[in-house]
Amino acid sequence: MEKSKGAFVKFLGHSTFLIQSPGGKEVLIDPWVLSNPSCPDQARKIEKLDLILITHGHGDHMPEAVTLAKRYNPWIACNFEISQWLAGKGIKDRIAGMNKGGTIEIMGMKITMVDARHSSSIAEADGTLTYAGEAAGFVVELENGYKIYHAGDTCVFGDMRLIGKIYNPDLALLPIGDHFTMGPLEASYACELLGIKKVIPMHYATFPVLTGTPAKLRELVSGTGVEILELHPGQGIRMN
Repeated sequence: MEKSKGAFVKFLGHSTFLIQSPGGKEVLIDPWVLSNPSCPDQARKIEKLDLILITHGHGDHMPEAVTLAKRYNPWIACNFEISQWLAGKGIKDRIAGMNKGGTIEIMGMKITMVDARHSSSIAEADGTLTYAGEAAGFVVELENGYKIYHAGDTCVFGDMRLIGKIYNPDLALLPIGDHFTMGPLEASYACELLGIKKVIPMHYATFPVLTGTPAKLRELVSGTGVEILELHPGQGIRMN
């Protein structure tokens, strides 16, 4: 399928992205907007949401899933365990509980859940932790065939080569902060494994412990043909 212009990718800070598809659908990955300290005030103003994707249960990735679901009534794609937790909070319609390796089609887009190596739990109001399945990434194929890989929180792992070979993403959103995920060094190897040529770094600088930088990743992939697209929170880019 010919890939035309139309995908607009907006970085809302940390690991949260708002993607406008060529068909005009608004896709939010990892719903941390309203309380995200990295998200500028003007970027918190969302007019509509058609689809929310949740990579895992941690509080810096899905704290506003219930709030935004009730406000916009979007479809939600997440692992089965999180879908059941959301149902317990009153979000029972338009939820696609799935698991790794599965692909679903929603509003003309294909959503594939892929592996990530990370923990996953939901902190309840009383301080207890609820098991939230395994962390994952997503490959999102938009209506025009353009593919975006959101790695979620992860270390580098060898099967990223399979993600690249099977799904052939056009753009990768990769964590680089270190400490809780891979840092720039590991992310540079992820670029090689994926065979990717365009990367937007994420999951860095939100907290002092997240020390990885886009500049370091750019240095490490220099000469390989990989383009590091550094976006500041609130910025977006049109992808061909």
